[in-house]
Amino acid sequence: MKCGSPQPTAKTDSDRPGLADACRARTRALHGAAERGGIMRALLRGRVSAAGYALLLRTLLPAYRVLEYGLRRHRESPGVAPLAAFDLARAAAIEADLVALSGPGWRRSLPLLAAGGAYARRIAKGALGDGRALVAHAYVRYLGDLNGGQVIATRLSETIGLPQAALNFYRFGDVADLPALRTAYRAAIDAAGREMADTKFVIEEAAAAFAANIAVSEAVEAALLAATTIPGQERGG
Repeated sequence: MKCGSPQPTAKTDSDRPGLADACRARTRALHGAAERGGIMRALLRGRVSAAGYALLLRTLLPAYRVLEYGLRRHRESPGVAPLAAFDLARAAAIEADLVALSGPGWRRSLPLLAAGGAYARRIAKGALGDGRALVAHAYVRYLGDLNGGQVIATRLSETIGLPQAALNFYRFGDVADLPALRTAYRAAIDAAGREMADTKFVIEEAAAAFAANIAVSEAVEAALLAATTIPGQERGG
């Protein structure tokens, strides 16, 4: 090497993007695909029925239950603790919305689609061992709820007139400053990443989580098109 030429330098931790940004970069294309297809496309355009939205919530509920259980279980693990410190649990809110949308018998009237079970099993697999793969699922679900979820809540309220009693999913207790909460949660994801020698598996798990979400969205859309078992949903509606 010639004298005076730049010497290669090893990357330090400070040179690498935070885990949240790395997950965002890896899943950017999948994020776009998720918004353009399945039930999410209709939802974002304000063209979903209340019955269709209820089916989406029913299909997502097992994933939240498993994720929340896993975060509690690993709340003292170094790679999970920064996220477990936040109380963002959504399962109880989803159940309240399902009662508002479909009545107290929603467990009997709304089918649990296979894609919802597969998503929950993927998260349960991530909870094995030290549970660090849960960080990827928390990134996809909770940051999504704190960001795009707020847009969805507005769409549901303005286009199909859902009452606030059916929109608990998008309210985070008494938190008045959601942007600050989003920033703090992203920082917690980055802090979790700094506890890991290698974050590649978490980044790839975030991609798998998006793929599972797309599968759920497509399955709900297919069920609504079939419209044979969804109360309140007419064929072709």
